[in-house]
Amino acid sequence: MPRPNRVHPDGSFLTTPARGTLMGNRGILHDAEGRIGPARWRHRNWVCCLLSFRGRHRRLLAPGHYTELFFLDEAVALAAGHRPCAECRRADYRRWQAAWARAFGDSPPAPEMDARLHAARAEPGARGLRHETAKAGDLPDGAVFAVAARAWLRLGGRALPYAPEGWGAPEPLPGGTVRALTNAVTRRILQAGYAPRLHPSAGT
Repeated sequence: MPRPNRVHPDGSFLTTPARGTLMGNRGILHDAEGRIGPARWRHRNWVCCLLSFRGRHRRLLAPGHYTELFFLDEAVALAAGHRPCAECRRADYRRWQAAWARAFGDSPPAPEMDARLHAARAEPGARGLRHETAKAGDLPDGAVFAVAARAWLRLGGRALPYAPEGWGAPEPLPGGTVRALTNAVTRRILQAGYAPRLHPSAGT
């Protein structure tokens, strides 16, 4: 039975049978019966990980262990506030560090990165994410934005609509302002050249 642990680009949780390509961690969000509560995080080091690493196996939503969250791809994970894991995605984490240095001129340790990301992404109260308005044409490739209730990926000067199963056919970028789901810190890193791993439906 599908569980409500698939993450939408706006940070909300979905129940869908569609499989994700990456897994994430924000701490223990479920109870002993595997029910996910209203809190959306318990710590600041939000990472996105490979689904398979060194033959490790996990029982999903096990008592006392972190809640496994799943994403369509890395563009969604970044929009939802995560960064690459430094263990299972070491090469991607190094690319992230390099882009961070180009964007901000420093190379802080992971806890400081996470604190700066958290300040950019989180509303007080552990239940919602902060989103800003922007023009779609000003967003970097790999950023996700929303128009009304629908999320879109900015890629190659076009907009790809989000669905749990994958990205839809590209359409022209909308005019006017949109709601930028990818936070300002991560947008700077994308602008500095970090290319997220995209679902095959994106056509890359």
